[in-house]
Amino acid sequence: MGEVSASATWSGSGKGEQLWFLGTLATVKVPGEASDGRFALIEFLFPRHASPPLHTHPQDESYIVQEGRLSVQAGEQRFELTAGAAAVVPMGVAHTFRVDTETARVLVLSTPAGLERMVRDGSVPATSPTLPPSETPRPSPEQLEAIFRAHGQVNVGPPLRPDD
Repeated sequence: MGEVSASATWSGSGKGEQLWFLGTLATVKVPGEASDGRFALIEFLFPRHASPPLHTHPQDESYIVQEGRLSVQAGEQRFELTAGAAAVVPMGVAHTFRVDTETARVLVLSTPAGLERMVRDGSVPATSPTLPPSETPRPSPEQLEAIFRAHGQVNVGPPLRPDD
């Protein structure tokens, strides 16, 4: 039998690489480096009405809602996820979501890894485990587009509005 060079990785409650990413708190619980790029696990704390543009990327994206409620658009499908619910959006399927509660805490599994690298490139280190203050720096629209392009995210439509 071959030698195993990998070792177990873990992240305690409230632990992980904490980043303020576009108005959210992203905690990288398991980075892609820990799984030889097979996957990455990120916990997000989202504010009410947070919604990324309708987009695709070269990873499957799985959601496990821990707290709150999301409205999800994936291709032609539209559905709600509440605490305890899970969904997967296959790579290449245009998708977005909207937070319909005051906040939502969601585990996002990127398969293969990659979403965590995009988050790192578009964020600043969080100085507390909270949503970022309003004055937290963000990339300019041009910088953000370059970050998305570098990581294979293609924006194909607008985010979901509160009344969508």
